[in-house]
Amino acid sequence: MTRPEMPTAPSGPGPQSPAVGGRSRRGAPRTYDFRRPTKLSREHVRVLQIAQEAFARQATTVLTTMLRTGARLELLGIEQHSYDDYVATLPKPCFLTTFTIEPLAGKGLLAYPLDLAMATVDHMLGGSGAAQQPERPLTTMETTITGQLLTRLLQEFAAAFTHVADVRPVSDGIEYDPALAQAAAGSDTVMVARFTLSIGTREGAASLVLPFSSFAPALSDAASPQLSESAQRERQRAAEALTERLELVPVDVSVRFTPLEVSSEDLLSLTVGDVLLLRHPRDAPLEVTTNDVTFAHAIASNHRRRLAAAIVPTPSAAKDPA
Repeated sequence: MTRPEMPTAPSGPGPQSPAVGGRSRRGAPRTYDFRRPTKLSREHVRVLQIAQEAFARQATTVLTTMLRTGARLELLGIEQHSYDDYVATLPKPCFLTTFTIEPLAGKGLLAYPLDLAMATVDHMLGGSGAAQQPERPLTTMETTITGQLLTRLLQEFAAAFTHVADVRPVSDGIEYDPALAQAAAGSDTVMVARFTLSIGTREGAASLVLPFSSFAPALSDAASPQLSESAQRERQRAAEALTERLELVPVDVSVRFTPLEVSSEDLLSLTVGDVLLLRHPRDAPLEVTTNDVTFAHAIASNHRRRLAAAIVPTPSAAKDPA
C-alpha cells in the first residue's frame, strides 16, 4: 500500500511544535491520574523534611547507644505513593512494624531489611552482628528485645514531629510479608520517607510511612505563616514556661573595682607585701557584673554582720545635668 502524503505545513511564523529540544510547549496536555492526585505541596515536603531529618538524627543516637556499635540513619527523600504502589517496592521477606498515631486516625509503618533486624538483636545480646543472619521470623524472645528498640525509636519520632502534630505512637504488630502489613487501604495516599540505615558493616534501605489524610491539616498549619489558635496557645504556654524557668536560673554576680591592667613581667614578679595601685577613684561606686558585663553599680555596706553591696545610681545618672 502507498502511504498517503500529509499536507505540507505553510511557511512563515506559526505555532511551535509541541516538543522542541525535549521541552513541551506551554499549555500542552499532560497525563493526570485522578485516582492519585498530587497532594503534597512544596511547603508540606519542607515541613516533613525538617521533621524526618530530626527523627534521623535522634534515631542515630538511639541506635548507637542501644546497639553499642556504629549506626546511622540518613534521610534520602520524601515521596508520595498509593499504599499498594509502596508495598510493591518492598522486598520479601522484610521487617515491618505498624504503629498507631493517636489521636490521629490511621497507622504508620516502619520497614527495613530483615537481616538488619536480626543484626540489631545480635548486637543487643552482645554479639558482633557480623555473622550471616537467618531469614526467618523473630522468635518470641527476639521480638521482645526488638520491641524495646522500637519503643525508643517511636518516642524519638513523636518528639521530632512535635511541631507538626502531638502524636503518641504505639507499636501494634510486626509482619514479614509486605502484603500482610495492612497499615492503609490500597488506594490511600501515603507519605514515604526513605532512609539509608547502617548498622556496623551492614547497610540497607529503610522507610517510614505515614497516612496523608491524617496529617494533611497539621501539615497545612505547620506550613502556614498564620498559626492556628491551638498552635498560638501552645506557643504562648511555651514562652511563659521558658520565661519562668529563665527567672530561676542561678547567675554568678561579682562586685569589683575597675579592672587593672599590668604587664606579664609585673604579674610574675609579685611577692607578698607588694602593693597594686588601683585606677579606681575613691568616690566612684563599684561595678556589679555578671559574665564580665557591668549591669549596675554599688557601694560597700554591711547587713547583719556580713559584708554587702548597696545598689546605687550609675555614675552618669548621679551627675547633675546642670
